[in-house]
Amino acid sequence: MAIEMYIKPDCPYCQKARDYYNENNVEFVEYDAQNDPQRKQEMLEISGGDLVVPCIVENGEYVQSGWGNPLRG
Repeated sequence: MAIEMYIKPDCPYCQKARDYYNENNVEFVEYDAQNDPQRKQEMLEISGGDLVVPCIVENGEYVQSGWGNPLRG
């Protein structure tokens, strides 16, 4: 499983996603969608324009924006 997360630094929901994946030994790559304009554009294309983070991509497929139940970000 390949997980990519588009995040904003200091986002508590991004940290909860990190914690979840780390606790479950799931490797992931994260991209800074706040400070890297290219990554922000990628995130917007993937999410259909949704600015909510974390933006989660699994095996190349968009999964969700936000974290928790209900999703927040």
